[in-house]
Amino acid sequence: MYSYKIEGNIPLKGTIKASGNKNAALPCLAACLLTDQPVILRNIPDIEDVSVMLQILNTLGAKAEHRGNGTVAVCCADTPKSEVPADQARDIRASILFAGSLLARTGKVLLPPPGGDVIGRRRLDTHFMAFSELGARVEVDGIFKLTANKLVGADLFLDEASVTATENALMASVTAEGTTVIRNAASEPHVQDLCNMLNSMGAKIIGIGSNILTIQGVKTLKGTDFSIGADFMEVGSFIGLAAVTRGEIEIQNANPEHLRMTKIAFNKLGIHWETDGSTIRVPAGQNMRVMPDLGGMIPHIDDAPWPGFPADLTSIITVVATQVEGTVLVHEKMFESRLFFVDKLIGMGAMIVLCDPHRAVVTGPSRLRGADLISPDVRAGMAMVLAALCAEGTSMIHNVYQIERGYENLCDRLANLGARIERISNR
Repeated sequence: MYSYKIEGNIPLKGTIKASGNKNAALPCLAACLLTDQPVILRNIPDIEDVSVMLQILNTLGAKAEHRGNGTVAVCCADTPKSEVPADQARDIRASILFAGSLLARTGKVLLPPPGGDVIGRRRLDTHFMAFSELGARVEVDGIFKLTANKLVGADLFLDEASVTATENALMASVTAEGTTVIRNAASEPHVQDLCNMLNSMGAKIIGIGSNILTIQGVKTLKGTDFSIGADFMEVGSFIGLAAVTRGEIEIQNANPEHLRMTKIAFNKLGIHWETDGSTIRVPAGQNMRVMPDLGGMIPHIDDAPWPGFPADLTSIITVVATQVEGTVLVHEKMFESRLFFVDKLIGMGAMIVLCDPHRAVVTGPSRLRGADLISPDVRAGMAMVLAALCAEGTSMIHNVYQIERGYENLCDRLANLGARIERISNR
């Protein structure tokens, strides 16, 4: 319904504040169903994915509303409905997160297959294996049906360090009888936020930030007033924006402690930044040149579970690499379709060889030209915004709903940095 019209080749300059972490906001919203008391969540980004989660909460019987300034209030005083509506579930991948909270609260869940980004196969097996070990019965017949008379703690070993499966297992186990141990757990900052929120509600979780979480079940949870952390994916995107436009951007509320591996990856491309407390400043005039590995070898940037380089930033750093002198290999290990957007970058003039669905060799610097583009997912869409902002001429990016699912008020915030960007209705 909307497109971005972008005039490129303009250095961005100014100050921008990082939004709250999208990937923390979504599980924390689902966790509100675990109590019949009011929950206040702060630093929640005003994005499409959050809006859909609030719609689902209201459909299930909760009272959920934005109160402005990043504050959301949720109260589910009565027992929620057990069926997640199909039309809302297909809009968002995070609808799967209602499985854990509804199972714990009601003992029954009817969940249609979740939607979200099309970036390759995104298996759900790990979720249901964890639920089964906690005592739930799982049936699959077009929709997922989960039932449990009682959830009982167990020693779980996840077959992959899945973020959402870890979050679902956490929500299902905090009120289960006895002790649960989740091994090979994801430990990303957003998982830590969920753990800390649950503890503030009366849960007993230890091992937060590690890959072994121990949960002592409690009978009930209470309400809470909780603030989530900054979105380090957004911060990485803004660092990339400063680099490709040869601009100078100060990013406030950036939580630099979550960017250590991201900093290593950008350093490989000759891109550095300065920190002052929670603020990051990316200076202009950097010597953007690939730093060879020992022996003059071509370096590679590959994603991995936390604390490795985030998979969601591989699209961003691929665009950045097109503007850097030298050659680098980008290896996206986790999703077999995420790198397919590079054909659009090649059409803009980028020198990229897509070796296979997971690996791209990028040589720069390339003079990119404006183009007509379609956003396939949140991160590739933002990567296209980076490409358009450093390209010569005008670009049109369509299907920006996909971008706005993850980036709050993007046009106005970039315009405040000097970007020539316009949001155009296609109606």
